[in-house]
Amino acid sequence: MTPPKIALVTGASRGIGAAIAQQLASDGFAVAINYAHSQAEADALVAVLHDQGHQAMAVQADVADAAQVRAMFEAVESALGRVDVLVNNAGILKPAPLADTSDALFDQTFNTNTRGTFNTLREAAQRLNDGGRIVNFSSTALVLKLPGYAIYNASKAAVEALTQVFAKELRGRNITVNVVAPGPVATGLFLNGKTPEQIATFAKMPPLERLGQPEDIAQVVSFLVGPQAGWVNGQVLRANGGLA
Repeated sequence: MTPPKIALVTGASRGIGAAIAQQLASDGFAVAINYAHSQAEADALVAVLHDQGHQAMAVQADVADAAQVRAMFEAVESALGRVDVLVNNAGILKPAPLADTSDALFDQTFNTNTRGTFNTLREAAQRLNDGGRIVNFSSTALVLKLPGYAIYNASKAAVEALTQVFAKELRGRNITVNVVAPGPVATGLFLNGKTPEQIATFAKMPPLERLGQPEDIAQVVSFLVGPQAGWVNGQVLRANGGLA
């Protein structure tokens, strides 16, 4: 029996990341669920996947810390094997006008969203199996250019730039590197701090007239890491219901 391929999903204890972990486990991957602080939620998801007959583990690391990222890969390799798929889902969103953004918020946003992706990509360059797949996360907010999103958008624009160059730097290894840029998705990250009226407004913006669901994004990731997307490389897929 062929052993399963290994998928590492960052920020996977809840929301979109948890849906991705569930989807990839259903696709036959052994899944490493990274979390920074939410150990109870990560352990609960692992238990659910085990009950469903899947291989899974939880692994703690702050992706903004290069040493912790290195240790995360080592832990996954020791428990499951060398990684075939890396999904960089970990991120933070704290909208604020640029003029009101503190140094601390700027650093936190770039450390998680941009440095975190950089750290995992750099490690994956040495550790990912040939023929592997990498999916990074941007946001449709980048093209909407909404007030309050300047710093967040800048951090995600950097992720898109990293992706498109890194895809070329991995020439010869049959590794694809792509970006998923969701529109508004009904997760705590998006819903927190918004009024019901604001949420309703966002839901009406796409022509499909609804918020995305975590499973919508998980299925896009499933496609990008599967054999059907073997000719898709260095691309940004804006999964947003036609919003932009």
